[in-house]
Amino acid sequence: MRAPHTIPSLRLAAAALILILLSGCQSAGTDGIVVSDAPPEISGPAASAIAGDMVNRLAEQIGPGKATVALKPDDSPFGQALEAALKGWGYAVVTDQKTDDKQKVIPLVYVIMPFEGQVLARLSTSDVELGRAYSVTANGATPASALSLLKRG
Repeated sequence: MRAPHTIPSLRLAAAALILILLSGCQSAGTDGIVVSDAPPEISGPAASAIAGDMVNRLAEQIGPGKATVALKPDDSPFGQALEAALKGWGYAVVTDQKTDDKQKVIPLVYVIMPFEGQVLARLSTSDVELGRAYSVTANGATPASALSLLKRG
């Protein structure tokens, strides 16, 4: 029998493994932008809390409001909350993938996935990938794990 303190470690390892596996689960849309996905059953307040935290962490990596973000949102509360959080941090957001060739555009992809009573969130750009688990209630969400950060290049 395992010691009780190893169970949270096993859950965190399982969550990290799922986030890594999700990295390979992206599929390109018809315009070459990767399709984002979030379940519609996450409440608006929870979606806003997760999006706010993740965009805050993203801004730490790429700088606040320094680029245009290309986002292909779904109709979920998280897709809408993410777009609002990006704009709140000063990013220009394009959803139709049409931009001026002179602009620096950062394609951004997200995946929100329920896992063992929590929600795993991932934001990905070509240079950085962020992941974190959240405890979700109807009134909001709080981080349930440390931030996972992967820098490319």
